[in-house]
Amino acid sequence: MKKISSLIGSALLCALALTSCGGKSGGSSTAAAPKAEGKNLITVGYAQVGAESDWRLANTESFKKTFTEANGYKLIFDDAQQKQENQIKAIRNFIQQDVDYIVVAPVVETGWETVLKEAKDAGIPVILSDRQMNVSDESLYLCWVGGNFLKEGRDSVIWLENYLKKIGRENDELKIVDLQGTIGASAQIGRTQGIEEGIAKHANWELVAQQSGDFTQKGGQEVMESILKSTPKIDVVFAENDNMAWGAVDAIRAAGKVPGKDIIIICFDAVKETFNRMISGEINCACECNPLHGPRVDEIIKDLQAGKKVDKIQYVVEEVFDEENAKDRLPTRAY
Repeated sequence: MKKISSLIGSALLCALALTSCGGKSGGSSTAAAPKAEGKNLITVGYAQVGAESDWRLANTESFKKTFTEANGYKLIFDDAQQKQENQIKAIRNFIQQDVDYIVVAPVVETGWETVLKEAKDAGIPVILSDRQMNVSDESLYLCWVGGNFLKEGRDSVIWLENYLKKIGRENDELKIVDLQGTIGASAQIGRTQGIEEGIAKHANWELVAQQSGDFTQKGGQEVMESILKSTPKIDVVFAENDNMAWGAVDAIRAAGKVPGKDIIIICFDAVKETFNRMISGEINCACECNPLHGPRVDEIIKDLQAGKKVDKIQYVVEEVFDEENAKDRLPTRAY
C-alpha cells in the first residue's frame, strides 16, 4: 500500500473551512502525488451517487470520457444506487485495490470520517465531486470540485424578482412551492437555503409547501400531485433539479393548469431537455449546475503529479437560462 513517504515530494493538505453549502472559501491544498511504480496508468476509483437524473448521467459520462487509458488512466467506476453504505463499501474496495486516487460524489454530507481516515492512512488522496462532506478534519480529503449550490439558489430568486418586474407582478401576493432534492445532500442544502433566504425578503411571498422529491422525475410528479390537491392556489414552483421539474410539469398539466403560465417553474441543472421545455414555454428558468467535472478533476490530478498545489475549493462555471435565451444557447450545450 502506498504511504505518504513514498509519494513525490513532501505533502501537506491545507484545510480551510468551507462556507455554507457550496462555498467554503479558501486556499490551496497539496498532496503527495502518487507515483504508481511499475505501472503506466494512474488508477482512479470513482464512487458515484447513482443514476437518479439526467444531470447525474452527464456527470458520469464526463468522468468516463476523461479517465481513459488514452489519457493515462485506469478508471474503476462504482454506482452506489443512491445509498451511502454502498459508497463506503466502494471506497474500502478502492483502498484494498491500492488505487492512486479516490473520487467521491457523496450521497449525503455526514458519516464519512471513518472511511476517509482509512484512505488517509493508506496514503490515498480523496477528491470530492459535486456534493460536499461535513467532517471535523478537512485534511481527510484533498479538495472539492462542483457547483456553488447556495449561489444557484440565490440566482434563482434574483431571476424571479426580475421576471416579476418584467411582467408587472412584483407586488402580487405569491404562493410558492419548493420541491427539494435528497435531504442532506449538498445541492439540496444550498439551493434550499438560497430559496428560503429570498422568500424571507419579500413580505408578499409565502412558502406554502416544501417537500423532497429526491431528485427524481417520479418523485417530483408525486409530490406535486399531492401539493396541488391540498393547495389549490400556487404561483411559483422551485424544483431543485430538472427531473423533478419535468415531473411537476406533468402533475400541473394533469390538474388542468398550464405549466409555465398559470404556474411559474424554476429549476436547477439545465440539461438539454430542459432547454427544449423552456423553448416550448412550460419551464420558465433553469439555473445551471455544470456536471462536466471530469476535466477539472483530471487537471487536479495532473497538477498533483507535477508536485503543484491545488485549491481546496474549485467551482465550475455556471449560468442562468430562461425562455429568452434558451433557443440560442441550446446548440452550444454539451449535456
